[in-house]
Amino acid sequence: MRLLRLTGITAVVLSAGLWMLIPAWAQPPAKSMGGTGNVNTVLTKDIAAARIATAKYATNLAKAQADGYKIITKMMPDMGYHFLNPGIGNSPFDVRKPQILVYEHTGPNKWQLGALEWVFGSIPTTPTLPNATYGFFPAACHYKDGTFVPEPTQQDCPSTAPGSGAPLFFWHPDLYTLHVWVWYPNPAGLYSSTNPLVTPFNGG
Repeated sequence: MRLLRLTGITAVVLSAGLWMLIPAWAQPPAKSMGGTGNVNTVLTKDIAAARIATAKYATNLAKAQADGYKIITKMMPDMGYHFLNPGIGNSPFDVRKPQILVYEHTGPNKWQLGALEWVFGSIPTTPTLPNATYGFFPAACHYKDGTFVPEPTQQDCPSTAPGSGAPLFFWHPDLYTLHVWVWYPNPAGLYSSTNPLVTPFNGG
């Protein structure tokens, strides 16, 4: 995340216990997901590459944290907990290196990777993934416990998180987001920011 203010369709089963999940790209597509057979072939290959690269994190949040992913939000309704790796940029875009991992807290000490995410200062003019659609996240201050506070400038950030007192991690300007639900089925679509199937985990 360079904007940090800091120095045929085949599901390859890559993690025990995940074989029962419907591959996200096999779901009924969102409107933006239509395309030719060639587009579907490219997308399938991209998602396979993303799953292979992130399989080690699928049910192992501790591994992700050891590899540099740090919490930037607590549970966001119908999304999940977001963990950012400050050492990963987005230029050039690499489907094997997500900047953010979105996890569902499914039970005591149980975490399931749901989506991969990338962020951009503007909607990319160079294609990232076939027929990708983008969400939006306003400028915000993020704190080391996952608290975040929307603020237009870094100067407006409280020095510590309201309520918890956690130290400031970073501030970012308005961002465009690319969610890709490769580890949890999403009837709203592969690129949807939210997922109705993770609603049961909204309690954290």
